[in-house]
Amino acid sequence: MPNGDNWQSDVLRDLRGASGQPEPQPRPQGDPAAGAGQPHGVPAQGQASGQASGQAYGHPQQPVPQPPAPQEAYPGQPGVTGQPPQSYAPQQPQQPQQPQQPAAPAATRPRPRTPDSRPVVDKQFAGAGLKPRHGEPLSGRALRALRRTVSSSAAREVAGATATAEVLQQAVTTGRQIAVTSIRGGAGKTTVAALLGTTYAHYRHDPTLIVEADPALGSLPLRLGAQALRWTTGDVAGIVEPQMSLLDVTGYLVQLPDNAWLLPGSQGQIGAMLDTKGYEKVMVSLRRYFGVTVVDCETLPAEVARVALSAAQARVLAAPATLEGISSTYAVLEWMRGLPRHVIEGTVVAVTEMVPHTGLDTDRAAGALKATGAKVHVLPYDRHLAAGGTIRTELLAHATRQAATRLAAEVFQLSQKRR
Repeated sequence: MPNGDNWQSDVLRDLRGASGQPEPQPRPQGDPAAGAGQPHGVPAQGQASGQASGQAYGHPQQPVPQPPAPQEAYPGQPGVTGQPPQSYAPQQPQQPQQPQQPAAPAATRPRPRTPDSRPVVDKQFAGAGLKPRHGEPLSGRALRALRRTVSSSAAREVAGATATAEVLQQAVTTGRQIAVTSIRGGAGKTTVAALLGTTYAHYRHDPTLIVEADPALGSLPLRLGAQALRWTTGDVAGIVEPQMSLLDVTGYLVQLPDNAWLLPGSQGQIGAMLDTKGYEKVMVSLRRYFGVTVVDCETLPAEVARVALSAAQARVLAAPATLEGISSTYAVLEWMRGLPRHVIEGTVVAVTEMVPHTGLDTDRAAGALKATGAKVHVLPYDRHLAAGGTIRTELLAHATRQAATRLAAEVFQLSQKRR
C-alpha cells in the first residue's frame, strides 16, 4: 500500500515487480522527473489531471492535450479514441527462430489486432425502450415544492447539501479505490456503482474512473449511457505500461460526462474472462491517474471480487430490501468481523428498495446491520432506476439524489481514513 510522499514510486515498483521488469536506477539529483508524485490538492476545473511519462494526476503543470476525435462517443460529449496510441501499442511476442537466424527488427513485429467496436445495445432493441420516466410522480414533486415554499426547510436543505459537497471535494494524495459488490445478482450492485461514479464525477475536479470487474454480461456501460465499446479490462491488462501518460491511458477508455471514464469488463459477449493477476495489474497501473476509482465487482465469493474488496480503501455491499437479502447480508458482515478491524469499519451497506412496498421495516433492519460495525444507507425506490436503462440524474427523485449523495460522501470519508 503506498504511503507518504513516495506513493508513486511504490506503485511503479509494484507494477514492475508484477511484470518482471528490473527496478530502475535512482535518478541523479536535479532530474525533473524525480519529484513526481508529491501530495497535492484537487486541480482546478479544466486542468489536465496527469502528465506524460507517468506523473501523478493533478499536478499544476501544462495542460495535457485532449485525445483526438473519436469514432464512438458518449452523446454530446468528447469521444474516446478508437485506436490505441501508436507509441505504446502492445506487440505480439516474436516466434521462436533458429539460433543462426537474426531476430526480426522491432519495427516489423506485428501489433495485436484492435478489437472491433460493438454497440452497447443491439440495433434490433435500440428502439424498443420507452421514454424514461421521472423517478418521482408529478404530484409528489408538486407537494414537495409547496412544502419548501411555506416552511423553513429550504435553508437547512441547502446547508446540508453544501456540507456534503465539501466532503466530496476533499483533496487526495493518492487515488482512492472503492469496490462495490453484493452476495447475489439483482441486488442493485451495478446501479449503486453507477450512482457513486456519476456523483464523484459531478462534484470532483480530478478524473473519475469507473471499472467493470464483472465481465459476465455486465450492465454498467448501459447504465452509464455508453454507446459503443472496444477495449475491455482484460485487454488493457495486456497493454498498460508504467511509462504511459494519462493521454495514452484514456485512449483505451470510454469518456463520460463530467470528466469521468469507463473501463468495461466485456463487449456484451459470453465467455469474457478476467483473472486476478490482470485485475491487479490494471488497478495498480491506473490508480495514479484518477482521484477516485469505483469498481463494479463480481458477486461474492468470486475471486476477483475478494481481491478488489481487500485492495480497496472502502467497500460498498449492496443488499436488496427483503428479509432474505438483509439476513444474508448480516451473515456476510458477521464473517467480516473476523477479518482485520479496518475491513468492517470501511464497509457501507446500501439497502436498495427494488419495489415501492418492500414489506420490510427498513429502519429496524438497518439498526441490526449497524450493530456489526458497518455503516448503512437506504436507497429508496425510484421509478427511473427501477426501469433499467441509462441513468439520467435529472430524472431521479429528489430523495434518491439526496440518498446517493450522502452514500457517496460517507464512502469517500471512509476511503480517506485508509492509506
